[in-house]
Amino acid sequence: MANKKITKKTKLSEILKVKPEVAGILFEAGMGCCGCPMAMSETLEQGCKAHGFSDKEIDELIKK
Repeated sequence: MANKKITKKTKLSEILKVKPEVAGILFEAGMGCCGCPMAMSETLEQGCKAHGFSDKEIDELIKK
């Protein structure tokens, strides 16, 4: 994943394992559950949708 692009389909656990600094961005966006075992099996899109993010908001989060 080090060279792999983060997408909506990337699992939260995979993102945080390779780029732990992303946790701050997720917390800032209101996703305080990224340490939750259940959430760690979700994709970025699934986690965002569970928190009411629109597709546009998810795209903006990915850019960060």
